[in-house]
Amino acid sequence: MKQQPLILFDGVCNFCNGAVNFVIKRDKKAQIQFAPIQSEKGRLYTRQYNLPFDDMNMKSFMFIEDGKVYSRSTAALRVCRYLSGLWPLCYGFIIVPRFIRDAVYNLVAKNRYKWFGVKDQCMIPSPDVRRRFL
Repeated sequence: MKQQPLILFDGVCNFCNGAVNFVIKRDKKAQIQFAPIQSEKGRLYTRQYNLPFDDMNMKSFMFIEDGKVYSRSTAALRVCRYLSGLWPLCYGFIIVPRFIRDAVYNLVAKNRYKWFGVKDQCMIPSPDVRRRFL
């Protein structure tokens, strides 16, 4: 059985939670699932895929699709393909060299707590989207 695409995200980061809510609103077919990295399921996936849980830049956002893990800007661009509206066109930015895309991503990831703040605990999804959280 094919696994649904999965976003692993930093559950206490306000920016990351905003990004998850952005995806939920625009993933009209509800194809993407979510797991905070701090959760039991999130940690299970970090172990399964040998992901660096302690690296704060990696910890912010990872996308698992068809058994492959994508991080940083590549992950964000791959997620855009599942969204409604014109968002799938953003995937065209994949032609920009990764070191340039990731430099911008890393700047935001490094400063996300300072710029956007943190929560004391992971977000609690509303009942209508709870089934999409692992």
